[in-house]
Amino acid sequence: MKKIVLAAFAAAIATPAAAAPGDTDTTQGTATATIVAPITITHDTGAALAFGTMTAGGGGTVTVTAAGAPTAGGDVTLLTGSTSSADSFTVTGSANRSFTIATAPGSVTSGTNSMAFTTAASGSTGTLSSTGSATFTVGGILTVGASQAAGAYTGSYDATVTYN
Repeated sequence: MKKIVLAAFAAAIATPAAAAPGDTDTTQGTATATIVAPITITHDTGAALAFGTMTAGGGGTVTVTAAGAPTAGGDVTLLTGSTSSADSFTVTGSANRSFTIATAPGSVTSGTNSMAFTTAASGSTGTLSSTGSATFTVGGILTVGASQAAGAYTGSYDATVTYN
């Protein structure tokens, strides 16, 4: 008889407990979202990537650093009193956010004549201040052809900023 009771007891212990029908539990998870101010870039009024006034000679380059310092290379000569400058932009958006800067090459034209240039920003990244603004400058290298035609050349290029 002891064996039957012990066998019945062992079988009861070995059988997993079954949950009662309808036994459930629920909890809530959390979700978050943050909206930041859109990043914007503005070309500063009166600013320009100015390569200056030059003679072409046999051709060469004019480099303007992002700080605005010009140098001529090859057979190009910058004229005395020539004014060169880096371009300037203001970036606005959410405070303390970092961003990347990309600038594209461009060209300047006078009638049917043109010259190509490359650009280089003062940095490849930036961080918006606690008030949500930052500035950067852009220099470049202008390629002047041999016996480039005289004229007042103008053009443009793209500058793009993107949140990191």
